[in-house]
Formats: sequence, C-alpha cells, structure tokens
Amino acid sequence: MTGKDQRVKAVTFDLWETLFFERDGDSNRRGAIRCDNLAAAFNELGVTVSVERVGSAMKQVAGRLLEIWETDQDASHVEQLELLVQKVSNGQLALKNEWVEKLSEAYVSPFFEIPPSLNPDAKEVLRRLSESGRRIGLICNTGFTPGFALRRFLDSEGVLDYFRFLAFSDEIGFRKPDKRIFHLVARKLKVEPYEAVHIGDNLRLDVWGAVNAGFRAILYDCEDAKDKTAETDPTSLVAKSRNLGTLKTEHIVADLTITSFKMVLGAIEELEQN
Repeated sequence: MTGKDQRVKAVTFDLWETLFFERDGDSNRRGAIRCDNLAAAFNELGVTVSVERVGSAMKQVAGRLLEIWETDQDASHVEQLELLVQKVSNGQLALKNEWVEKLSEAYVSPFFEIPPSLNPDAKEVLRRLSESGRRIGLICNTGFTPGFALRRFLDSEGVLDYFRFLAFSDEIGFRKPDKRIFHLVARKLKVEPYEAVHIGDNLRLDVWGAVNAGFRAILYDCEDAKDKTAETDPTSLVAKSRNLGTLKTEHIVADLTITSFKMVLGAIEELEQN
C-alpha cells in the first residue's frame, strides 16, 4: 500500500452468513419445500412427477451447478430451470416459455417461506457507512435463490437503497473468487480495487478472492450466522463452498478478522491508519 491513499472509499459485503443469518436446518427445510412445490407445479403443468423424482432431479441439478461453479462461472435462474426440466424428464422435455413463471415461483418460494434473518447490526452499520460517504456494494454467489429474489428481500428489510451496486453471480455469469466480479463492482462503484475493502465469512471466496483482486479483506467470523447442519454435511452446497481447493489456510490472510458486525466501522478505521 506504500504510496497509495489508505482511505477506504468503498465497502463491499458478502450476503449469506454475513448480512444474512441462517438458522440451523434452514437449508434442508427449504430443500424439502422446494421439492414439494416443484412437484405440484409440474403436475399442474401436465407433467406427472413425484416429489421423490423432483428430489432426485434437484440433486442432479446441484451436481451440474457444482461443475459450473468449479470454473468460477454461474448459470442463470432460467438455465437452472432448463436443467431441472431436463433432469426431471430424463432428457425427454425442454423448458417451455409458458412454464417459466410457475416453475420459477415454485423454485424461489422456499426462500420466502423459510427466510433468513437480517444481521441485527446491519442497518446501523450500513447507515453509518453511507453517512460517512463510503460507497457500498454487494458481491453474492447465488445458489438456488436467484438475485431478483434476494434483491426483493433486501428491499423488504429496508436496506436495499444503501447499495450502489449489487452483483449477483446468476445475473452476471461469474462468481467469487474470480477477480472479475470484484473488478466489476469496483468499476461500478467508481473506485480502484485498493480503495475498497470486502467483508465476508468465506476464506477462499471472500478473503482470498478479494485480496487476489487487489481489495483489502476483512473476515467475518460469527458462528451465530451459520446453518450448522448444512455446514457439517459434506454433501451440502454450503459445506462444499468452504472447500479451499488447492489453497492452504496459511496462504489466506485477511487484513483483519471481526467477530461482530458492530466491529465493521472500527476495523475500517484501523485499516486506514495502517
């Protein structure tokens, strides 16, 4: 950082288990509801299918998504629906335009039936960051819940307007830790990467990804934010997202670590002084 302005002009946040808190078992509960709702939707559309068959198809969709995610790319929401129809029908059917609305509603509705909770300190921190003149962004790897649904939830919680730009991987086609997603957000916020700090809970995606892109990085380490059932299930998408790949823990060094969201402003001030 020698010779560069230490001032933090922009702050970007991860979403899941950073701004959003999960309850233990929420991921599994959403998965069960998704299968029920999708089976009902398919049958209403004239495609006879059991809940069990939908569950098997969703596992195949998840497997294909993991293959895509390993390349730091992402599938759009409609592409996920296309995959689902293909897997449910053993390749015999393709997604029809007139099916999209009903299947999308069934696919997304579990998020609103079993919603996360907003980090209890988020509103105050976002308000104070905004009042300080810092530009705020969001960098989110989406799973089964697409960006448009997450954006609507943030709006319902009264925090959407704090963000100058929100990057959802299903909408832009690539994911953390790919430096392109960080650089895109920096451009949208009109800052250089070194003028931004990213805050998130994932060592590889948030910390290594941010540092590799030229951002500063704050690791948010808070057990209260996590769905512990999903975290400890090696087959879950949540647990797989923690995989460091070829990286080693000692090679991933955050500029600072915080255990409470209340520490965000103090951590940023500390970064500016160092």
